[in-house]
Amino acid sequence: MLLDYNIYLKNLQNIDLGKTRIINTINPHSYCESKKDVEFATALKASDILLPDGIGIVWAEKLLNKNKIKKIAGFDVFKFLMNDMNAKKGTVFFLGASQNTLQSIREKTEIEFPNVIVYSYSPPYKTEFSETDSLNMCNIVNKANPNVLFVGMTAPKQEKWVHMNEHCIKANTICSIGAVFDFYAGNIKRPSQFWISLGLEWLPRFLKEPKRLAQRNLISTPKFIMEVLCFKIFKTGLL
Repeated sequence: MLLDYNIYLKNLQNIDLGKTRIINTINPHSYCESKKDVEFATALKASDILLPDGIGIVWAEKLLNKNKIKKIAGFDVFKFLMNDMNAKKGTVFFLGASQNTLQSIREKTEIEFPNVIVYSYSPPYKTEFSETDSLNMCNIVNKANPNVLFVGMTAPKQEKWVHMNEHCIKANTICSIGAVFDFYAGNIKRPSQFWISLGLEWLPRFLKEPKRLAQRNLISTPKFIMEVLCFKIFKTGLL
């Protein structure tokens, strides 16, 4: 356990998809947000697999638990699942984002993953979905009967929605991957492998969108560092 969360410590290839339903990711920012949002924390803790999507999580796991792990980004698990579905000629569903983004995703998957059957739906743009909205989304997904459901509504909205509605979703695996929809569609360029290898994927993103990512990098990251150090020294956190 890391800071009350059961972080996945192995490689993606070790995941048994036959026994894995809910896949989420956690990073220093989402950890800090979860300390203020009980529903979000509950959703993350209910994950079958909670991936360390942040170099800060990797650092904390090594400092507090002496486990050397690798960062696994949302994009990594997306490619892993799509390759698996391509080999198995499976069906996936993309729930979230705009019609244009979903169209770009479908066009790209046709080329890169030709054996995968792809469905998608762009839900109404709302801060919070009504029960009718959620039921409609579940029904649309269930008609496709996908092996994998990718949810891209940004955190914490997507994790909370999945946690509240998983009981009515007919999909073997449900994976919340947020920004991956925009990365894969080409709306936002993911930093190069150079920055990813250095554990600094966040830096080019922050320099490109400082206003949007200021909360994440200038407030949440220092808070998370202090939280981890307090657990290391005093065995209790600040948040």
